[in-house]
Formats: sequence, structure tokens, C-alpha cells
Amino acid sequence: MKQLKFTLSLMVWLSVSAAMAQQMADKDFDYPIKNPAYETGKGSVITLDEAHFNFHTLSGRYLPFGHLLRKDGFVLKSGKEPFSVSSLSETKILVIANALADTLPWKLPAKTAFTKEEINALVKWVSGGGSLFLIADHMPFAGCAAELAAAFGFNFIDGFAMRRDKKPEVFSVKKNNLSANKITAGANESEQIESLMFFTGQAFIAPKEATVITALDDDYEVLLPSTAWEFKDNTPRMSGQGLVNGAFMAFGKGRLVVMGEAAMFSAQVSGPQKNKAGMNHPDARQNPQFLLNIIHWLDGRL
Repeated sequence: MKQLKFTLSLMVWLSVSAAMAQQMADKDFDYPIKNPAYETGKGSVITLDEAHFNFHTLSGRYLPFGHLLRKDGFVLKSGKEPFSVSSLSETKILVIANALADTLPWKLPAKTAFTKEEINALVKWVSGGGSLFLIADHMPFAGCAAELAAAFGFNFIDGFAMRRDKKPEVFSVKKNNLSANKITAGANESEQIESLMFFTGQAFIAPKEATVITALDDDYEVLLPSTAWEFKDNTPRMSGQGLVNGAFMAFGKGRLVVMGEAAMFSAQVSGPQKNKAGMNHPDARQNPQFLLNIIHWLDGRL
């Protein structure tokens, strides 16, 4: 029986991995920055967590993420150590994107990607003045980051937030699901965000202290499968009404941005047709500036 369970788990992992492996960083993506925040290599240190089986790394699917922020003058580093006050001592902005607990996480129950010691260290670090950008996608990523999010007052729902009509996930001021706030306003009119595109993520409940960036409604439903990407007629689901997938807030002396979708901050191609997803998508023209605005706010520039 144990051998059968292991074989089934391996089959699930292989099928999901095969699908995910088609997603590759778009190395040709380049976004022009007229006025970089810093001279090259003179900006604040941004560390991208790579110590928790992360689906996104600086040399992998988040290559465009790192390229864009380096163009803006920031220093990008890969975080290879467990979180502690000492390991974060030289970091101004910590980015956690789709952390996992292990290499076979695609079936419930979800396991936390972070130890209690790491979570306590992060809460202490942010409250003391650090800036955290927490990105957790659809199941299983939301479940693996749920305990960390809860430490900051966010309730992650380990599922898939999808439009009922399967149309592109565009959030805009015009649609009234993208709010006007410090981040979307940017530093000037040229940085103002009016439209964003998402690519299937999670939904969560934000604490009352947080400012909501993007909100869902009943046009969305959250599917709650027991195995990632396996949807059936009897798969539990709930309305997206009252849920959000983007928010930010001050936390002690520090700052925190939480987003429920990861591909929107990269630029990827997949399949033989090299279909674009992320900052390179024609309908995601303002996603790169939105990423810059988030980082500028976390850096204290907005």
C-alpha cells in the first residue's frame, strides 16, 4: 500500500512538473526605464528567497524579475539560507515567491514551507524595519505559505481563484477592482497604474489594517481541489465575493506587500508557440511598472 501511494504521488508530481517545465523565462523581455531609481548597482539589496524549494529563482523563471530590478539600480541576491535575523541583516527587501515545503507538494494536506523559528524571525525583522514582498500563487503555494501569512494577519485560501467565464483576468480602475493607493499612484503621472493582468492565482482575506490593491467579486470562484489542477464536478468551490488577491500595509517599523499571483511579475513563454504570460503579455503592459512601484514603496521611495 505504501508503495502504491508513493507511485501515485510520483505520477502526480511528474504530470504537474511536465506542465510547469513548459514555462520558461522569456530572455528577450526588456522593459525601458527612463529614470532608474539608482545608479547601476548602487541601490538597496533585494534578496529573492531560494532556500525553500522555490518555484521561482533568479536564474530560472524569475530571471526577468531580477533583470528589471537590476536595470532600476537595485542589487539582487539569491537567498540560500533559512531565515534568521542575522541572515537578513544586509537585506532591505526580502522577496518570497512560491515557496514549497518539499518536492512533492501537489496533494493535500499542505505543509508549511517555513519553520516556526523562521516565521518568528521574519515577524521580528519586518517589525524592526525590514520590507517583505510575499508572493504566493494558487494551490499548493498558498497552503505552503499560509502559516507565514497568518503571522502578519492574512488568511490564505489554498485553492485556485478563477473567473467563472474564463476570460482574461484584467483588473482596472475602469472595472472598479483596482484601487487608487500609494503604490498604484506611483511617484508621478507616468507611473500611475490603471490596469493589471493576473494569470490564475489564489484569493485571501486581508486584515483590516491593510490597503487592498486588487479585489475579487462574484465573477470569480475559488476552486478547492485535493490535488493541484485536478478539477471535478464535485470539487468544492466558493465565491470570490469579499476576497482579495493583492494588499499592502505597514507592520511595526517595516512594510509588507502580499500578492496572490506570481507569473504577473515575470515574463514567461510556454509551448511550441511560445505563448506569453506575465510582463511580456500584450494586456499586461503596466505590470512591469507595477512591480517597480511595489519595490519603490517597500524601499521607502513612495
